[in-house]
Amino acid sequence: MPELPEVETTRCGITPHVIDQSFAEVIVRQPRLRWPIPAELPDLLKGQRVAAVSRRAKYLLFELATGTLMIHLGMSGSLRIVTTGTRAEAHDHVDFQFSDGTVLRYTDPRRFGAILWLHGDPSEHALLKDLGPEPLSEEFSGVLLHTLAGQRKVPVKSFIMDGHVVVGVGNIYANEALFRAGIHPKRAAGRISLSRYELLAKEIKETLVEAIASGGTTLKDFVGGDGKPGYFKQSLQVYGRSGLPCVNCGEKLKEIRLGQRSTVFCSSCQR
Repeated sequence: MPELPEVETTRCGITPHVIDQSFAEVIVRQPRLRWPIPAELPDLLKGQRVAAVSRRAKYLLFELATGTLMIHLGMSGSLRIVTTGTRAEAHDHVDFQFSDGTVLRYTDPRRFGAILWLHGDPSEHALLKDLGPEPLSEEFSGVLLHTLAGQRKVPVKSFIMDGHVVVGVGNIYANEALFRAGIHPKRAAGRISLSRYELLAKEIKETLVEAIASGGTTLKDFVGGDGKPGYFKQSLQVYGRSGLPCVNCGEKLKEIRLGQRSTVFCSSCQR
């Protein structure tokens, strides 16, 4: 599914095309996503100008004069710029058409995404208000992780994937960051030292920055705003490599399930 780097790649890709543009028409072909698209959305958006496009966790926020358009890509969604008149395929559920002829198309085969309209401060919305800090912010640090971990017995991989602790560290990047930091994914969060958490926070940041620079990771469905896949897959050291040699020591990588998620690690390099 699109994780933080993929969503940030999408934001960077579409922003130059939609910023300062006004909605001319919104075509909703399939309103039944994770939550129904508000029936009044086309009327709410028509004529409004996009003042800014930001991201909070894996939510894209389009700032308008009277509210905020919030989009989540779900498990298989994508937003991409297409030319006017491009034929819609089966899973192309929504077209946002702008006054200059630009079309922003929302595609979602599994329909687990969301397109919502927010009144007031977006940070106070139920889906956003209790989220943890952004992983690339100054607020996120090893000290924060160590403090929040306390005496918790939850596996550290589940801990760093908890959106109340830090947002956007999805399964792919949790696997990679833990490997880079040499931390076993099943180790109890409360049994990791401050120095190791400082290293883990550093590796989380660096892994995400590298993934964003590569346009994200395309495993199956994801394409960026320009319709192109992400290339961080070529840099993955553990995720998707179960049974293959560790890039550091050569030992065969192992795979387990943690929180119903695939977890790949090196039992020799990660302790």
